[in-house]
Amino acid sequence: MPNIGSILKSEIARIARRELRGETQALKKSVTQYRRQIAQLKRRLQTLERQIKRQGRPGTRSAAPVEESDDDAQARLRFSAKGLAAQRRRLGLSAAAVAKLLGVSALSVYKWESGKTRPRAKQLEAIATLRNMGKREAAEKLAA
Repeated sequence: MPNIGSILKSEIARIARRELRGETQALKKSVTQYRRQIAQLKRRLQTLERQIKRQGRPGTRSAAPVEESDDDAQARLRFSAKGLAAQRRRLGLSAAAVAKLLGVSALSVYKWESGKTRPRAKQLEAIATLRNMGKREAAEKLAA
């Protein structure tokens, strides 16, 4: 025959564990939320420190306005895979011919048109000049 005291003791321990689990669950959730916020703040702090470090370098202050104008120029140069394909068709050129005009490989043009990759800033400028070309001008440049 079991002892009433031991049964009562085990039941009290079980109920106490259940109560503690309910209270600690809320604490665990808030701790994970705080950790996530701390990690976010650390990442933001690192990016801000990098920006300050870049601006504090000697010789970059005079070049800063030039970089901003380059960023503005790049912001104006938009790229669309469909747009490049339409431009190529408008000029009546193959991907290899467009690649030759831009100074890149035909595979690069294919990947840009399919949307797998994006052209770099230098190529974006070349694509922008391609937009202003007509069929005759493109044919002349290819022949040259």
